Amino acid sequence: MPKILIVGAGQSGLQLGLSLLEHDGYEVTVMSARTPDEIRAGRVMSTQCMFHLALQHERDHGLNFWEAETVKVEGLGVSIAAPDSSRALDWVGRLDDYAQSVDQRVKMAGWLEKFEERGGKLIIHGVTTSDLNSLAGMYDLVVVAAGKGELVQLFDRIPELSPYTQPQRALSLAYVHGLKPRPEHPDFSAVRFNIIPGVGELFIIPAYTLSGNCEILFFEGIPGGPLDVFTDNPHPQEHLDRILALMKQYLPWEYDRATEVELTDARATLAGGYTPVVRNAVGELPSGHAVLGMADVVVANDPITGQGSNNASKCAASYLDSILANGDKPFDRQWMKGAFDQYWEYAQHVTIWTNAMLQPPPPHVLEIIGTAGAKPEVARRFANGFQDPSDFQHWFLDPEKAAAYLASV
Repeated sequence: MPKILIVGAGQSGLQLGLSLLEHDGYEVTVMSARTPDEIRAGRVMSTQCMFHLALQHERDHGLNFWEAETVKVEGLGVSIAAPDSSRALDWVGRLDDYAQSVDQRVKMAGWLEKFEERGGKLIIHGVTTSDLNSLAGMYDLVVVAAGKGELVQLFDRIPELSPYTQPQRALSLAYVHGLKPRPEHPDFSAVRFNIIPGVGELFIIPAYTLSGNCEILFFEGIPGGPLDVFTDNPHPQEHLDRILALMKQYLPWEYDRATEVELTDARATLAGGYTPVVRNAVGELPSGHAVLGMADVVVANDPITGQGSNNASKCAASYLDSILANGDKPFDRQWMKGAFDQYWEYAQHVTIWTNAMLQPPPPHVLEIIGTAGAKPEVARRFANGFQDPSDFQHWFLDPEKAAAYLASV
């Protein structure tokens, strides 16, 4: 019976662990730095909006515990601010299938409890490289799914796939209750993608948290610019006040519906940043044992395209297929490389698109975004690309393909 150790209890690690438990013949252990109660009582960990294909992986394994009560995201809208803070452009595209966002404090705590209920072995312990070095020999496969901390250093950066050497956005967010509906579409909820040229972006994401449905106010600021004002780790209420002040200054149409918001809880704010990177998926411990990195351990994209949790879900599904297909053969370095290569067939498209979105939009992209305001089919294709970003290579990223597509509509 293969013994599998998964280090990290986030979207990818827990989804992989829970889905492995459905199959006889695997002994699965997950190591988490925190208990479920500690996770629920902790600070928010992320933004997330999971689109249909990623949500379906959860449904396939009976992990969609909060789907019925979580607000349905049925569209994705784009607004561009003019220099005078008016709207130079505004439209919304409908999603073919709804998306959803569940606070990871809710999901990961619940999944950890379900993992134990279903027969998995849970160890509550932070893991260092030294710890893993002594543990690895006890398992047939070690998967590192903890995207932060020293274990990431086991996996070497791939320079040709990692064009950035520092964070491209300063991130700040708050989970809030009391946001009024967008008057342009009061009958359905949508992610709103507000662009402030040369300054950054504001995303507003309908979500579900510990106290029910809410919205996430999420700024991505160009480093050193006017949105990069959270490095002093302000008190939660001060954090929210700064976000609202920035909305009032740069995006008054969004501020107008935020005049009565309040934090969902005392730990509902977060700020930070990280460098987008692609790493080798096979790491080597001092003992010589190889370990496999997954999800944002080895492919970490900026959240400007909202793909982190989607990538994690799809990586878990891909690694599950690779593990099951391996049968009773060893999980050696060659197998690890092949498992990652299978996932990379998809993830490369997300990385290329996300890295492109971090740059000022070229003329053909501006033309696409402008045309989407008049042509609903263009808006719809852009919105639905978030569930399968591999589509963008066919019409969005290349000027000639973009011209041909726009001519066709």
